Amino acid sequence: MAGSNRTVVSEFLLLGLSDVPENQPLLFSLFLSMYLVAVVGNLLIILAIGSTSHLHTPMYFFIANLSWVDICFTSVTIPKMLLNIQTLSQSISYTGCLTQMYFLILFLELDNVLLAVMAYDRFVAICHPLHYTITMSPKFCISLLSLALIITNIYPLIHTLLMDTLSFCASVRIHHIFCELYALLNLSCSSIHDNELVVYILGSFIFVAPFLFISISYMHIFSAILRLHSSQSKLKAFSTCSSHLVVVSLFYGTLFGVYLRPSSSYTSEDSVATVLYAVVAPMLNPFIYSLRNKDMKGALRSLLSWRKIWPW
Repeated sequence: MAGSNRTVVSEFLLLGLSDVPENQPLLFSLFLSMYLVAVVGNLLIILAIGSTSHLHTPMYFFIANLSWVDICFTSVTIPKMLLNIQTLSQSISYTGCLTQMYFLILFLELDNVLLAVMAYDRFVAICHPLHYTITMSPKFCISLLSLALIITNIYPLIHTLLMDTLSFCASVRIHHIFCELYALLNLSCSSIHDNELVVYILGSFIFVAPFLFISISYMHIFSAILRLHSSQSKLKAFSTCSSHLVVVSLFYGTLFGVYLRPSSSYTSEDSVATVLYAVVAPMLNPFIYSLRNKDMKGALRSLLSWRKIWPW
């Protein structure tokens, strides 16, 4: 590579949220706790749905898959961060960093697409209830999930291949807890025009299109709910969407705050915002879907009754 300040990169340094040694035990305990809550909570959701026959419906099928994605999402980042804190190391290999970035984008996309599919499920259930069983057949649901898995692999693959063509400056310090796309682009000495083009064109389509689809679906859903004559029917219909709406608001509120702007404006402070969608949101999702859902509460009680540890 040309230039005296450029070198072949074999590893990056993940600086995390703080470089103060006294803060590391606290950060380790905090993120370990959040990771365990996220994994155990989402795993319980999957087991509860799988072991309860009357929850074998399209809505719960997609909730179970969302929980699986959330487990994978947090497992891509948090264990490596905890290992670095425990070993007093900040390094991650070049290959490991690009691999981590690939799976981060992949699971982020899957979250995004699954939320859109779940909105469509609620749209059919409320706006076309008589056609729900036929429309949301098991074969159709599996086809939707399979299509989502295929499509969501394209975007991270393109970014990973483009990232591998960049050269990086002597500084390999990433002010983040994981190999985040914008953080890596800001370290490059090469032109990142193609990378940003992919973010603006493909990224806008992949992330904004599902959000618009969710918004349009809920416009029709709310319109259908308002046409119901019974207040009890309105409340019941809205309650089936409330958990999904909370998860959507949490997910997109943090996601758009970070990524709907040029990579050049990305700062180390944004790493805190990315922690919200990468760690906090997957941790809260099981509570959101269980606390507001009587069927889920019942399934979890049945699953955990042999241990007598259900707190409700």
